[in-house]
Amino acid sequence: MIDKQLRVVLAEDSVILREGMVELLIARGCAVVATAGTAPELLAAVAAHRPDVAVVDVRMPPTHTDEGIRAAIEIRATAPGVGILVFSQHVETAWAARLLAGGAAGIGYLLKERVARTSELVDALHRVATGGTALDPEIVNGLMHGGRRSRVDSLTTREREVLELMAQGHSNRSIAGLLVVSERAVEKHVASVFTKFDLPATEADNRRVKAVLAYLAETGA
Repeated sequence: MIDKQLRVVLAEDSVILREGMVELLIARGCAVVATAGTAPELLAAVAAHRPDVAVVDVRMPPTHTDEGIRAAIEIRATAPGVGILVFSQHVETAWAARLLAGGAAGIGYLLKERVARTSELVDALHRVATGGTALDPEIVNGLMHGGRRSRVDSLTTREREVLELMAQGHSNRSIAGLLVVSERAVEKHVASVFTKFDLPATEADNRRVKAVLAYLAETGA
């Protein structure tokens, strides 16, 4: 049970969806400190409230194209301590790659169908608020198979499965449970991914994030 109440700013231009999400988040113990219907309103709300997480729709007024992503990238630059969870109706791998280009820590990207599952949404919020990563499996799949791959091509099927789950923010223990294998087996696959991606151990070991970023860079998305 997570005791800390998350402070959330929610940006969604659909009033009905926005109000529904506010009710769901409050019911699950989150504090929605502000809502926004446009990117400028979102940026102002984040500056004023400094929430734990900003939940952002990719498509927002006036053009309903990439206003949300651009606002999220600006938040990353101006308020790096704020976690970002963006959501979209469709798999938008190019936009996901733009958001992740500055680092995967504290970033989430979910499809709207996943957002509708409250437990998954709240779990993702807590994950990004603590500097973790929460990527929708379909987004990860699109990033991994969307373009040129060299080191990614060298991975075995199981190693790719492990890497996808790593990108979604799962621990080795969680991956072991999902794949129904031992945690030691997962550790071996992770070590192999690090080796193939030429990621030696360092004093501040953040190779999991670097492994995810490495394959994102090679997709050319």
